[in-house]
Amino acid sequence: MTDRPSDAESLIEAARAMLASRRRSGRHYVGAALRTGAGRVFSAVNLGATVGRASVCAEAIALGMAAAAGDTDVDLVVAVNERGAVVSPCGLCRENLSDFAPAARVIVPEGEGVAVVPIAALLPNKFAKGD
Repeated sequence: MTDRPSDAESLIEAARAMLASRRRSGRHYVGAALRTGAGRVFSAVNLGATVGRASVCAEAIALGMAAAAGDTDVDLVVAVNERGAVVSPCGLCRENLSDFAPAARVIVPEGEGVAVVPIAALLPNKFAKGD
């Protein structure tokens, strides 16, 4: 496993802890955590719904929690699956993060370890309202 950036390790653990403590089989299978520039951490689980389109991703919920707290200067984001492995954000989360936190960095899987990349790297040639 490659070395994890030291500032990422605690955020990965926060996402894992959230999922471990709140997981409900068939409903919560992803945990996410984000850290703002002020150092606040917001953690959440996904909301899996019977009708898949009604499901809400953990990253989106964490982002909404930060927005509700008035702290949307998102610095770093991570999501983990039921096994605790870091996973990449889905396309919708990439869109949300790039819209609401364009300077955010995202922890993603890379080989046997993880990497920290700018959200823009995960959504090249992003659609803009003016396009």
